[in-house]
Amino acid sequence: MKFKVDENLPADLAADLHLAGHEADTVPDENLCDAADSIIVAAAFREDRILLMLDKGIANLIRHPTHTHAGVVLFRPGAYGRSAVLDFIRSHLAELLTLELANRVTVVSEGRIRIR
Repeated sequence: MKFKVDENLPADLAADLHLAGHEADTVPDENLCDAADSIIVAAAFREDRILLMLDKGIANLIRHPTHTHAGVVLFRPGAYGRSAVLDFIRSHLAELLTLELANRVTVVSEGRIRIR
């Protein structure tokens, strides 16, 4: 799978995805930091990349219907801070990578993964 890691997630996530055999780039690497959500969603869509993020606004199906993106994974950890977020994602990553993420909104929270 191909992923785009949002600027609000640790860049280590891209390295983890590479190690798992996936393609991953980051919003900062593409000079898209502070860009509007619509620009980031459009960039991921053009590149057919699933967008990984903490920003629940992009997971809004009314503003960003599933046909306007290649897929969104929204992480909802119980605690924030770089290491807490990275630990949370890493604890769910293996399971997440077994799911069909394309053209869907996937919400990962403590003890639950929902797909819409």
